[in-house]
Parts: sequence; structure tokens; C-alpha cells
Amino acid sequence: MTVTAPEPELKARIMDFVGRASTEITPSHVARLPELAAVLRAGTAVYVDHPSKATLGQVVRASLAVQRSGFRATPHIAARRIANAQTLRLALAELRAGGVEQILLVAGDVEHPAGEFTSTLDIFESGILERSGIMRVGVAGHPEGNKSVGLMLLWDALRIKQQFAERTGISLYIVSQFGLNAAAMAAWQRDVTQHGVRLPIHVGIAGPAPLSALIRNLSAIGSVADLATTPDQHLLALLSAPPAAQIVAPHFFAFGGSVETARWMRKIAGGEFEVDRGAVRLRITA
Repeated sequence: MTVTAPEPELKARIMDFVGRASTEITPSHVARLPELAAVLRAGTAVYVDHPSKATLGQVVRASLAVQRSGFRATPHIAARRIANAQTLRLALAELRAGGVEQILLVAGDVEHPAGEFTSTLDIFESGILERSGIMRVGVAGHPEGNKSVGLMLLWDALRIKQQFAERTGISLYIVSQFGLNAAAMAAWQRDVTQHGVRLPIHVGIAGPAPLSALIRNLSAIGSVADLATTPDQHLLALLSAPPAAQIVAPHFFAFGGSVETARWMRKIAGGEFEVDRGAVRLRITA
């Protein structure tokens, strides 16, 4: 990859972009919220993951704790893990009562649905969202594909969700799955435009996680051969040329290292780095 933008301009662009970033936490790491609050600015979007061993109730309680800590809590709502429509209604009502206004709606990586929702489209079609008071909904994007869903079905689903947003007035945006191929995002963003999808895009980037954490999360995308790609390389590939208008912010996947990821984000947003063109990386200076 060749970095072509003048270095001061590129550094300023990186600082501004990362300054708008979101990250994530798991329900089991709620005890680290005071540490996170000491690092991230108030109002930062902090997503609450729904790991396989967690219940929806635990995700809801963790999200309320995140919201009380001064962040913009964004719980993962996994369609295939929800027992029934009433469970979803009650969960959303509890979230709204606690001040939560946005969610990330995903299918959920389980083979057999726990109830009546087999996909996110089932929830969009249920009428529950527009009656819930939730104002913003994130949906998944897959720059490197999805092994479980055909490519055309993915594009059809995004267009249906965009129509939902236009019909209901609920703000919809895309959070892309983290990738290991830094060039894939640019190609996918062009495809987004060609397929008539106009939703804002939050680019999913694997944060500064250890190699072992990345390997554990390779089931859906990527391969071990791609693991040389770092968050530095993703940012440089994305921002060495002016990004498309649809790309509005990054989302850093933390893989259990929420505080460590947040500290890295703060250093980058605060300009505590230099662009190392030779090594194609960001060299932390403080």
C-alpha cells in the first residue's frame, strides 16, 4: 500500500476519524467500566456484545450499566437468540427506560433459532422496532462476505432495511464486520453505491488485539494468511485517499480487551503518534 496524502494532512485526518470511533465491551467485563470511563470521552458509543454464553438479560443489564457510565450504550440484539416477540418487547422497553436509544441488530451466530425470529428481517417485519422508541439501529455489513449467506441475499437484505428506515423514520446505519483485508473495504464501498444502498457506514476494524484473539474470531471471515494486517494498516489504507462520504466513523472490535483498545484509540485521536511510511504503521510517541 502506498500512502500518498501529505503527512500533516493524513495525521489530522486519522485523528479526526478515530475521534469519532466506537468500541465494545462484553457483559462479563462490566466491572472495567470505571477504567473505560477514565479513558474514553463521555458520549462515546460503546457496544455491548452478546457472547454465546451470555443471556439477553445480561446484555440488557450490562447496557444499562454502560449508559449510566456516561456512554451511548449500543447493545447487540441477536435475532436468532430471542425466545419470542414478548421477550424482545420487554428487553427494548427496559433499555429505553434506562435511556438507551440505539441498538445493533444482528442475526446471531447460532445454527437453530431459539424462537420465531430466524433473521433480522423477521424483526424488521414484526412492527416491534417502530413501537419500541429505539431511535437508531445498526445493521451488519460484510465487506469480505458471509459464509452462511449468499452475496445477492446480503444486498437484498440491506435494501429492504433501507426501505424500512425510509418508511418509519428510524435512523439506520451499517456497521461492517471486522476484516483482515485492508483493501476489501474500498471495493465493498463501491459495491454499496452500485447496489443503491445509501446508509452511513461505520467501518469495523480489528483493534490492537493479540494474535490469539484474532485467530479465535476467524470463523466467519478471513484466514490466518491475512493476519499481518493491523489497525494501523487499515486506517492508512482507508484514509490515504479522501474516504467516501458514506464512511462516517470506525468501530474498533476489542475481542475482550476493551480498556486496552480504548487506550490505543485515545492515543491516536489525541495525535500521540507519527506516520511511519516505511513500515506502513502508526508509531506511538507517548
